[in-house]
Amino acid sequence: MYCILGDCNKEICHHCFPVKKCSYGHSHCEENGIFKEIYHENRIVVTGCAGFIGSHLCDKLLQIPNIEVIGIDNYDPYYAVENKRSNIGLLKSKYENFTFLQEDILTTKVIQKYKPHKVVHLASLAGVRNSLKKPEDYVKVNVQGFVNILQQCADNNVMNVVYASSSSVYGTNSKVPFTETDPINQCNSPYAASKKAMESFAQTYSQLYNITTIGLRFFTVYGPRGRPDMAPYKFLHALKNDIPIDKYGDGSSMRDYTYVGDIVEGIMGALHNKNLRKCEVYNLGNNSPVSLNDFIETCEKVTGKHAIINQMEMQLGDVSCTYANIEKARKDLDFNPTTKLEDGLYKSL
Repeated sequence: MYCILGDCNKEICHHCFPVKKCSYGHSHCEENGIFKEIYHENRIVVTGCAGFIGSHLCDKLLQIPNIEVIGIDNYDPYYAVENKRSNIGLLKSKYENFTFLQEDILTTKVIQKYKPHKVVHLASLAGVRNSLKKPEDYVKVNVQGFVNILQQCADNNVMNVVYASSSSVYGTNSKVPFTETDPINQCNSPYAASKKAMESFAQTYSQLYNITTIGLRFFTVYGPRGRPDMAPYKFLHALKNDIPIDKYGDGSSMRDYTYVGDIVEGIMGALHNKNLRKCEVYNLGNNSPVSLNDFIETCEKVTGKHAIINQMEMQLGDVSCTYANIEKARKDLDFNPTTKLEDGLYKSL
């Protein structure tokens, strides 16, 4: 954009805000450029950018020419804040087109201020077991925080809102593999219920304000820089350091472990939205569940160590199996997970 008189005062205007390295070759910018060029059509806001999945997604997005990422995170201390600061430090050191804001999704005005083309909402309180202790926090952060994001998206003409749901919404459903059309009336934790509520609000805002909302039901994501409260990180760390691991139940419970790189490709597919879907949810899983016993054996193989096991009872809130049917995501998002569990665990060491 380049206004005639230099008085429109719009931040994308190269006359009012002359930029360095102007992609249009404006002589005014070459002589006076002091600002970074802004591409609103290529501006993406990522919430939860300091977290495990968020930092990997930002790393992928920022490698695309002319993409600008505005990331927000409040450094919630649910797990080690130094891990999150390290993730942000890595992104800042590698990319000039990354802006970080330490803000809370309950109060942020980031969308109102920056008016992005697309939003990826990954910020949420995580943890099934922790949600049993503090259920009200999960309603406040996950539901109210998402509504704040949705309202700003509706008010500022955001083209596409991609948000993180969870396989937890399937709860104690016995039919497997889980399919997006299955009923989700058996949530087994406040965390799962908060994710189900998020999907309801996304559908409502899409219906009311004609915005695109795409929910992604993640299935047990693991990989480098993984969350320290998740089994893959905990087990690998324990085995490497000869620390006992807690094994809940008889080991027959199954999880559809999905490598973070594959998850990021699924998010990219949702951002592209090639079939122009208006309001959908998709499973992002590996389509290959593994029993806890087999998972422990694979961790032993990867680390070359033998597990010291503390046998424990199944915990409240746990489910017996997660297993994703991903045909819908294959069709609409070109989602095709390729990372085998053993290979992904080696990368996670």
